[in-house]
Amino acid sequence: MLSVHHLGVSQSERIVWLCEELEIPYELVLYDRDPVTRLAPPEYKALHPMGTAPVITDGDLVLSESGAIMEYIIARHGGGRLSVPADDPNFPDYLFWMHFANASVMPAGMVAMIMGILQIEEAHPLRGALGARGVNAFAMIEKRLGEAPWFAGPDFTAADIIMVFPLTTMRAFAPMDLTPYPNIRTYLKRVGERPAYQRAMAKGDPGMTPMLE
Repeated sequence: MLSVHHLGVSQSERIVWLCEELEIPYELVLYDRDPVTRLAPPEYKALHPMGTAPVITDGDLVLSESGAIMEYIIARHGGGRLSVPADDPNFPDYLFWMHFANASVMPAGMVAMIMGILQIEEAHPLRGALGARGVNAFAMIEKRLGEAPWFAGPDFTAADIIMVFPLTTMRAFAPMDLTPYPNIRTYLKRVGERPAYQRAMAKGDPGMTPMLE
């Protein structure tokens, strides 16, 4: 049985959403963050040597990393749905945004979060130097969403599922004003209208209002 181990308010929301979009059977196992440290509890960290979310189990398999989990579920349980075939003209876009999410956008968000924790002032040179990557990433995202309704082109794919987290829930850790990004805000409205997204967020984080604005 495929089990999605979901840590509250974390990247594992992607996996819940993917399963809901594919409409496949899965067991949802919920874990609360430590109320003081806001970190994963010991039982979640014990699931995988990395101790980070997301994690799935499928029989004897224990798998971590968002992209790897998504590719596994799509191939093993989803019949290839929500991916883009290699001979499709949109395949390069699909690949790029699938990898851009965690290779570029998430690290930029983590840098912003750490600078906030360290209380580095806005005027500090580090803010500009380290924040440039995030600024560039959001500029690219805004441009792309002005060109196509979804990241891989005309159709919703797993690239959207992996890209939405840094645009939404990640802002709970690294606040960001989306006012300057009208295409992103319009895109997130489309995301919020998807029944599978609504189900996933209600099941995984029932006490949280999705950060779609």
